[in-house]
Amino acid sequence: MKEVFLYDTTLRDGNQDRKITLSLADKLQIARLLDSFGFDYIEGGWPNPSNPTDEEFFKRIQELPLTHAKIAAFGSTRRPKVLPENDPLLQALVNSRAKVKTIFGKSWDLHVTEVIRTTLEENLDMIESSVRYLKESSEEVIFDAEHFFDGYKANPGYALETLKSAALGGADFIVLCDTNGGTLTWELEEILKDVKNVVKTPIGIHVHNDCGLSVANSLAAVRAGATMVQGVVNGYGERCGNADLTTITADLLFKMKAKLFCEKNMKNLRKMSLALDQIVNLPSNIQAPYVGDAAFAHKGGAHIDGVMKVARSFEHVDPHTVGNDRVFVTSDQAGGSLVVEKVRELLGVDVDKKDPKVQKLLHSLKERENAGWHFDSAEASFEMLVYRTLGKFTEPFQVENYRVIEDKNLEGISVSQASVKLRINDEVSHQVSEGDGPVNALDAALRKALVPYYPYMKNVRLDDFKVRVLGSNVGSDAHVRVWSTFGDEDSEWHAAGVSTNIIEASWLALIDGLSYKMYKESLKKVAK
Repeated sequence: MKEVFLYDTTLRDGNQDRKITLSLADKLQIARLLDSFGFDYIEGGWPNPSNPTDEEFFKRIQELPLTHAKIAAFGSTRRPKVLPENDPLLQALVNSRAKVKTIFGKSWDLHVTEVIRTTLEENLDMIESSVRYLKESSEEVIFDAEHFFDGYKANPGYALETLKSAALGGADFIVLCDTNGGTLTWELEEILKDVKNVVKTPIGIHVHNDCGLSVANSLAAVRAGATMVQGVVNGYGERCGNADLTTITADLLFKMKAKLFCEKNMKNLRKMSLALDQIVNLPSNIQAPYVGDAAFAHKGGAHIDGVMKVARSFEHVDPHTVGNDRVFVTSDQAGGSLVVEKVRELLGVDVDKKDPKVQKLLHSLKERENAGWHFDSAEASFEMLVYRTLGKFTEPFQVENYRVIEDKNLEGISVSQASVKLRINDEVSHQVSEGDGPVNALDAALRKALVPYYPYMKNVRLDDFKVRVLGSNVGSDAHVRVWSTFGDEDSEWHAAGVSTNIIEASWLALIDGLSYKMYKESLKKVAK
């Protein structure tokens, strides 16, 4: 099977999901995550003066040391009767300094005459001249043929002419878009045959899920000759969503034997999927193929018996290949094998599942997972629970008490004040700080108490903080999960806390996040 390039558009098309609004920090964090997994292209957004977040993203992304992915800036062809060099949106693409430019153009004659209201001939020139102009400042230019399949059904000759214009302009990829998501799989395959007979430029596919066929259509396009697949991790997106790149990646590798750069990182597929859910602050789909909590869950007699005898009798792939694990719903063995494997990798030594400490760890993990901790996306909290339970971590401080006071002054401005009292090396460190909200105040007071004893703590940042309501209770009686991202000059890590008290949940996440840093620093001292 040929090599297939994976083009992620979570930061742009995924951000059009009505439940998602990505901040600049979110977008940068997601970009790092997607790059570390091994996607080939990451579409950063649409840089233009009316979109300051995306403009700033393209400035900041230049500072990140990405390992593989190419960053693409998204935009449209020039406007009718405007030269490319005078078009402000094309200029914004050039100014983004992105090495890859992706522009969409109209391939459905209905859109040409009724939406942008120009002539069919002018539209062809808009496509060719825009691609040619952007080639001067780009390593690659990708042309997205918007509404291509609807356009082909209405006027096949003209739809194909739009692709020829993009090829004439020098496009490196021509991506066929099922923008309305209404094309059936067998229709798509037949249309691809005609396209391959007319266009020699490499073909890509970009489909939406309005018929529930986006994954199937993406795979069918690859089978018909496409060598680029555009999609969104977890299938976020407008209306019914985009093609789910999580599922597509696994299907391409395991079912179609395609060559993918990210193959070596497939054991991180579930981790990446869950981390994206945390960043966008949406609950994970437990029935998501490959990565969902229930993807390899077996309940009841015959299935469990069959899996225990011959796993492949009831599992289409080994769950460990995507970082998941089989779960026996009626058994106490749920998740145990994968946890023990993770602990072995973490500690670098063999551990016995029957060891009382390991059994205690498995019990604690199961209890906390059931309560909503979700350790797959909170690796710092997972590691700290392992170190503490197995006696690998000596607490560097004891918490004597903490308190948060919320006050509103005469001007109506809310002020948070936190006090923290820690015992460190038989000394008491009692500090008070104000902040923009209780968590910010707690974080500042905690850091203030620790820095005199551990100076490296001043370099630790709290980069992200999200809260999600859990469980069946509602309102003020609900459990909440706090998920936090920490970072320093070397790395970033994630911690979680769960409680009915949002302050306590925040405190637990803070303690885990900072303790994780302290443990890593202690390992450096031992190494020296």
